[in-house]
Amino acid sequence: MHTALENVPSSMTGPTANSLLNLSTGLERQSAQNKAVVVGLYGVPGSGKTFLLSQLKQSLGSEHFAFYEGSEMIATLVPGGLDAFHGLEEPEKQRWRGIAIENIGKECANNRQVAVVAGHFMFWSEKEAECAVHTANDLLIYTHILYLDVPPQLVSQRRLDDTIRRRPTTSVDHLLKWQQAEKTQLRDLCRRHGILYTLVPSHLTPLTKILTLLHDFRHHTEEYNLSQAEKRLDEVLNAGQGQLETVLVMDADKTLAAEDTGALFWKRLSRSLQAMPEEFPLKSLFSSPLGYSYAAFRQATLLYEETANDQEFDDIAQDVASAVTMYPEFVSLLQVAGKQEHIGAVIISCGLRRVWEKVLEREGLSETVKVIGGGRIADGFVVTAAVKAALVARLQDKHQLYVWAFGDSPLDLPMLGKAEEAIVVVGEERTRSKTMDMALKYAIDNDGFQARQAVLPHHASPRLDTTRLPLVQLTGQEFVDSILRRRSRDASIRVLHATEKSAAKLLMTRMRDANVAGPLLREAHQKAGWYLATELLADVIGTEEYSIPHVQGHDTKGYRLSHERQTLIVALMRGGEPMALGVNDVFPLATFVHAKEPDEMLHHLQGRSNIVLVDSVVNSGKTVVQFVQYIRSLHPTIRIVVVTGVAQAESISIIERALPRERRLSLIALRLSANKFTGKGTTDTGNRLFNTTHLP
Repeated sequence: MHTALENVPSSMTGPTANSLLNLSTGLERQSAQNKAVVVGLYGVPGSGKTFLLSQLKQSLGSEHFAFYEGSEMIATLVPGGLDAFHGLEEPEKQRWRGIAIENIGKECANNRQVAVVAGHFMFWSEKEAECAVHTANDLLIYTHILYLDVPPQLVSQRRLDDTIRRRPTTSVDHLLKWQQAEKTQLRDLCRRHGILYTLVPSHLTPLTKILTLLHDFRHHTEEYNLSQAEKRLDEVLNAGQGQLETVLVMDADKTLAAEDTGALFWKRLSRSLQAMPEEFPLKSLFSSPLGYSYAAFRQATLLYEETANDQEFDDIAQDVASAVTMYPEFVSLLQVAGKQEHIGAVIISCGLRRVWEKVLEREGLSETVKVIGGGRIADGFVVTAAVKAALVARLQDKHQLYVWAFGDSPLDLPMLGKAEEAIVVVGEERTRSKTMDMALKYAIDNDGFQARQAVLPHHASPRLDTTRLPLVQLTGQEFVDSILRRRSRDASIRVLHATEKSAAKLLMTRMRDANVAGPLLREAHQKAGWYLATELLADVIGTEEYSIPHVQGHDTKGYRLSHERQTLIVALMRGGEPMALGVNDVFPLATFVHAKEPDEMLHHLQGRSNIVLVDSVVNSGKTVVQFVQYIRSLHPTIRIVVVTGVAQAESISIIERALPRERRLSLIALRLSANKFTGKGTTDTGNRLFNTTHLP
């Protein structure tokens, strides 16, 4: 059997931060190429399984689907048929039941067909104890379960009217108890074994709806899901004018507004239903072994499908949208962004697309802000944390866009980590995600995650501290200007140099003096590294406050490099070592390593926020390109800064051409040189530094 999930209440507690960031659960079994889609039709005897199976067979044909009565498969396998089977002891019956479903799974996998199997979960005579007839193989082979949820009164009447099968008389009360037991146990087993499960009131549900479900089950895998989400993203972007440079990517619930629309939806629905199995079905769903997996979000979609038809869903979505109040700061920001041809905005939400479309329409933002989300089978996909991150990567890689991401919960962290600019939205303590602090701390300390935080409303307390997560004002002019800034789609390497500064002229004099070599030259390079770190590098990376003891006996503010402990200084061997030591003198908490080849950094890159590559000279830029490409293969968005004594001016354009997508690379040089001279032997900087000028 199989299961799936949807809209995530960000306030609920659940898995640890680590498990939320590692969203591969092992439950996504239906993606395996050798795994057949096997759909079970369950329900108490008299629910109409055989009749529905016949209808489906007529409508779907036999090219892509195969239809089975479980009892008929058993009859073909057991010597002596069903009569012999009924005479067996229960353990032997269970063995044959397991063999039957295993054969169905193998047959359909070989034929590349979807199996639809009418079966039984339990038998329960009125005067006896229930007898479970599902097997361990059922739990391994079924991928989906459709439970025919027919009123017990109707089931009872059908049993009485059945002229083909002899059925024992069973009271309506007992049929109800039987159904409730099956539904409760099936739901639990399906969630524990990754089987998608939904109730189908077949007496009310049009056959076309069930056919739609089966076609969806046939195609839908995690890979297909992502392809559909990517297709939707491309449609959104292609509908524009093709002039975009920057995109704002936003989560919805608890990010754009304080409300959780999933919780509001189920509250509204509970008022219109006579009975609900629980107040918030999604809470128990996401607390189940499915966690926040693709299967979990798929299961959530099925929950929405089984509780409301399309019109009812839309009506409730309207009610929910009317109860949502967007933060004024976001409304203002999106209004400003919407007036710019080079800026786009898209909501990528694990929640309900229709609700947020209605909210945007009310705010007058529906023309400039589009929604990628789910909630219905017709949407074609669900949004998971992994999908959010993949869509950000697609914006960057395929569409060459600069991405600002906004989110509030651990499910947003993969997306935030991919974006060039990450803003954590922090609500009031009583409504904000309870697991986000732990997840943020882990991401910052271990993954080199960098972000800023926007506190909404402004009087709410910030997360962690404002050193690790600096504050931003969404409507502040400086912040708005940084979003509106024009950005080339080509590489944009930030270059800073001190060529004309008096201090640089003094430092470079000893470095260029042919009479200075060995220890004296190394000392000059180390001083140049100290100067560049103090004068330029600190501005590029930024500084953070920390407490230091004052000489007068009280504490006062001190400053160090932002994320200094997570900074890696790489001395490119061998010419870069003296200057790198000077950089390390200014930032003593940073890690210092030597590297001649890029892969020598491998074991030092984990958990870094800043990488500082130091070389004495950048001639052709070839070494810089090799190191940056290697780092980017492991860390797509980490900040990289190259520090050098001399950079040939032409090398800048060479680096930009070789790294066409690079936007988080800076180069700091003591001086830029138009001289294309490359030293050899006595003029090679490395040889001069270490008195090896006798080498070629």
